[in-house]
Amino acid sequence: MDCDVVVAGAGPTGLMLACELALGGARAVVVERRREPEKHSKAMGMQGRTVELLELRGLLDRFKEGAGVLQGGNFASLGVPMRFEEFDTRHPYVLLVPQLRTEELLAERARELGVRIVRGSGVTGFAQDADGVTVETDTGPLRARYLVGCDGGGSTVRKAAGISFTGQDPHMYALIGDMRFSGDLPRGEGLGPMRPVGLVNPAKRSWFGAFQHQPGVYRATVAWFDRPFADRRAPVTEEEMRAALVEHTGSDHGMHDVTWLSRLTDVSRLADCYRQGRVLLAGDAAHIHLPAGGQGLNLGFQDAVNLGWKLAAVVRGHGTEELLDSYGRERRPIADGVVRNTRTQAVLIDPDPRYEALRQTFRDLMALPDTNRHIAGMLSGFDVAYGGGDHPLVGRRMPDAELITADGPRRISDCFAGARGLLLLPEQAPTASPLAAWADRVDTLTVKSGGPDADTAHLVRPDGYVAWAGEPARTEELHHAATTWFGAAA
Repeated sequence: MDCDVVVAGAGPTGLMLACELALGGARAVVVERRREPEKHSKAMGMQGRTVELLELRGLLDRFKEGAGVLQGGNFASLGVPMRFEEFDTRHPYVLLVPQLRTEELLAERARELGVRIVRGSGVTGFAQDADGVTVETDTGPLRARYLVGCDGGGSTVRKAAGISFTGQDPHMYALIGDMRFSGDLPRGEGLGPMRPVGLVNPAKRSWFGAFQHQPGVYRATVAWFDRPFADRRAPVTEEEMRAALVEHTGSDHGMHDVTWLSRLTDVSRLADCYRQGRVLLAGDAAHIHLPAGGQGLNLGFQDAVNLGWKLAAVVRGHGTEELLDSYGRERRPIADGVVRNTRTQAVLIDPDPRYEALRQTFRDLMALPDTNRHIAGMLSGFDVAYGGGDHPLVGRRMPDAELITADGPRRISDCFAGARGLLLLPEQAPTASPLAAWADRVDTLTVKSGGPDADTAHLVRPDGYVAWAGEPARTEELHHAATTWFGAAA
């Protein structure tokens, strides 16, 4: 074997997955068709749960350096702020990190962990058998135990695997880019806190929105609903963007210093399955949709953190086929929910007067605390729930807290840099860890005080989600959970 896992694609999803695999003890090689790293800001909005995951891995300080912050957010530009502060988190905000910086930092971390990144070498095909998969690339074959396609919406891996990619065709079309403006911009006309600069034009059935992500630099979008692009793949020129601004806002507002332009639509597709034998999908290769609120970046990032430790465990001989199948079982419904909420947003941001009653109804609903919390939890990722147990925390993210341990204070979020499992054991529990036979995979921390429940033991997965919670004396249940998620005892 040349490696344990070939990761196709060196975008944020592929690079984060490679880091997770390496932390779990699997040898990963990343192959990327592009010869050069990303040079533009592109996807940049990291929602709260993604920020928490960066903190779990000890990477947050790197990402926060020079990053912007957006407090709050909004759903479908309805002008009703999302109340992220309602959640038990230290990160109720959106972190603005340009994609070129995200890829740079993740590639740096991957190399620190021994991952090999091969550029100018995209996947062209593969053949799998009982022992592994032979991956054909532009620079020659690679033999691995598994292949993961993180190679975008047009995924070669997905197509070669014959996995269907079904969904809805677009009805919204937009030009998006990074630029400066020397003229005055329309401000705050119904687009909400994520786009404080904005203009809705019902007569043209279009809207313009922008926010600053660097001093004087705007991420600007012009969207319309009445006609498709003549050529979806054609590069966007400055002249085309300028003409769109004039047509839909009445002025180009002194647009200048354009550094990036692209097209986007609300096309949505979801892979019918995330695994076919030794081939798996993650990120845009598994799901595409309107990038409202940066949910695509975050969805892919969280795919990687869910899959990485599981696939590494299988490679090392601890994990089972059932564990690997839990990746698609857990993540595909989350992606389906994102596809549905972004399709809903695409309808709600259509300024056609026929939809005004629907928009007003949603505004009224969003003013209700329970509705606001539900949608805020969905957009931020704080409310992801995988289920799987009677305790309300099982399948949900472990809330961060400062614990008092025998060795002094320690935050829960500081315990996962190595992507290992964690057993939080109340002080009154027996001195010996009930998971001593899993000590090569699970750390045990005895808690004097702090945490969500001082009398309850919590078994937490490497991705920060609770695998089991209950009384420490219920060792049979705990051992069953440990075997399910971490393999048989040593």
